[in-house]
Amino acid sequence: MTYIVINKCYGGFGLSEIALSEYKRLANITEDSFYDGAIERDDENLIAVVEKFEDRAWGTHAELSIVEIPDGVEWQIDEYDGIEWVAEKHRTWS
Repeated sequence: MTYIVINKCYGGFGLSEIALSEYKRLANITEDSFYDGAIERDDENLIAVVEKFEDRAWGTHAELSIVEIPDGVEWQIDEYDGIEWVAEKHRTWS
């Protein structure tokens, strides 16, 4: 299975200060300018941080959840007003 972190409330994805600090420690990131928006949502360190801190990992306007999808699915995160869901990628025309 593939695990992906999404935001489940209006506002948007974000980590708390303690969660971001732990993520940077796990990922060996030392740069001060690194921010949570640069994290891939299927990053194993991100998954570990969200599992460890649960609701204490949530940023100011976030309610983070881990979604499981089958391995091999080409996926993307879609959103409306900050509420996110995982969708399988497909072709569209307009």
